[in-house]
Amino acid sequence: MKFLEEKIIALKKEKNAVILAHFYQDSAIQDLADFVGDSLSLSQKAAQVDADIIVFAGVHFMGETAKILNPNKKVIIPDLDAGCSLASSCPPDKFGHFVKQHSNHTVITYINCSAEVKALSDLVCTSSNALKIVNSVPKDQPIIFAPDKNLGKYIMSQTGRDMLLWDGACIVHEAFSIEKLLELTRKYPDFKIIAHPESEEHILKTASYIGSTSGMIAYVKRYPTEKYIVATEVGILHKMQAAAPYTELIPAPAKDDNSCACSECGYMKLNTLEKLYQCLLNEAPVIEVAETIRIKALKPIERMLELSKEE
Repeated sequence: MKFLEEKIIALKKEKNAVILAHFYQDSAIQDLADFVGDSLSLSQKAAQVDADIIVFAGVHFMGETAKILNPNKKVIIPDLDAGCSLASSCPPDKFGHFVKQHSNHTVITYINCSAEVKALSDLVCTSSNALKIVNSVPKDQPIIFAPDKNLGKYIMSQTGRDMLLWDGACIVHEAFSIEKLLELTRKYPDFKIIAHPESEEHILKTASYIGSTSGMIAYVKRYPTEKYIVATEVGILHKMQAAAPYTELIPAPAKDDNSCACSECGYMKLNTLEKLYQCLLNEAPVIEVAETIRIKALKPIERMLELSKEE
């Protein structure tokens, strides 16, 4: 394994490549990455990188976002089949028809969607900045929010906005078992629940803190003497534990029994060190976005990045 890591580092230097990785990636990939983050920070970093090749260790829509922001750079991904259940829940043709039916609405899409869906949008958001993006729209202006209905419901509860929601969801964040979670809290009554807003409403009601992946890590780092049950994809525990080495962390339990009794994203875990090496070696698979789509999708992404700048 060490030999493979060394080869990846050598190839990265040889090809002037940068590796961007999401918190849900395998820990070995996170450790090799030049930057690890959530969707917002990865988008911001993708807009700033000075490299010939961007290797996106994440899922397909993330690679597309990097390509939209970097049309003249080669963007590659370890496994082209690394998709997203949430993005798949919002087919561009059906969403386009939906938007036409409600043409007086401002369209805000969560970044977990395809480039084609972004191209149909007025604004893009992430879980880190969703409240800020929604609040940037005048209160009397109706909003379509897609594709995540759970995040949309959470935003509505926090802003008082009555948004028209697309019926999409993330299978990872809908996999948590409320029964097992409550059983776990009875077993460990001194553990606090922290949750990602893509989770279902009954999970969020149990949480002491709700936030994006980067927000959850920052929260644990801020209060390291607490103990936590973490309701998001289990890959986050790697950086969370590094941020708070002595904090006790337990992944929230999933409905189905699996190897870790937690919720894993099968798409995220398609990327491996071997695939990362082959990806760099062969400079493939390549992420491509049609220029007409890219130009349309770029506008709402740039608006998001502008609104997300530090005040």
